[in-house]
Amino acid sequence: MEIENISQMLQNSRTFAKNDAIIMEPRYTLSDLYPIARLSQKMDSVLNVNPTPVSTQQATTDDVPYTVELVTHADAEAVLEMLKTFFFKDEPLNTYLELGECKDLEEYSVKCIKDGCSFKAVTKTGEIIGVFLNALMQRPAADAVFEPSADSCDHPKFRKILQLMDYIEADFNVFDLYPGVNTILDGKIVSVNTNYRGLGIAGRLTERTLDYMRENNIPVMHVMCSSHYSARVMEKQGFHEVYRLNYADYKVNGEVVLKPAPPHLACRILVKEMEEMPKTKL
Repeated sequence: MEIENISQMLQNSRTFAKNDAIIMEPRYTLSDLYPIARLSQKMDSVLNVNPTPVSTQQATTDDVPYTVELVTHADAEAVLEMLKTFFFKDEPLNTYLELGECKDLEEYSVKCIKDGCSFKAVTKTGEIIGVFLNALMQRPAADAVFEPSADSCDHPKFRKILQLMDYIEADFNVFDLYPGVNTILDGKIVSVNTNYRGLGIAGRLTERTLDYMRENNIPVMHVMCSSHYSARVMEKQGFHEVYRLNYADYKVNGEVVLKPAPPHLACRILVKEMEEMPKTKL
């Protein structure tokens, strides 16, 4: 199903977060979409925010059976295998569309590795048990022409997801909130091997990502969340909402395109500022 009139759609559902948006503190994501689609099947356990650990005693740094390292191009195949097992099948939009095997999704997911800002959790035996895939977003030129990513996608079901992302990108430019910022870190995907829950893996991957931002003077991180759970987890990490599009309001030719199961009711963009900085009110 193609989007025939993007300008008309922009008039239908431009929905920005209001002042009373949930704030736990002060392109990803997913993006949950691919920003951060799924930190885990049970969001509280993935970032170790659930007080129930794997054992009755919290592990010390010396006890942690993994290290956090930079993801390189050589890791692409291993990262992809992990995503196939612990991410692709459970992301709510993938599940709703019954996406199945999708080479376009696979290529989309790992192409950000080239930016050199993604991180992995690796066991002593070399197994990758968690990843936080990130990309660098650069402020578009004033005369830049928007090119929909869905146009080059051959997979009809994944194209629907990319069309949603194209719509949001055309509707909302995060750089408008930060007029003095030219580079923003885009959190794409966080995924953790479910056999290693309770070790704080996603939390440590997030901390390393924030350290990268400090080291490189990147003031803002952006994530697009298609999952209710991932959005709540990011809020607990200090992210706050700046944009929301309810799936029921996203229509093509008058029909709702995406209907993931509750509680996944909206695609949300959340940001985290590394320091207090003025924002433009839209």
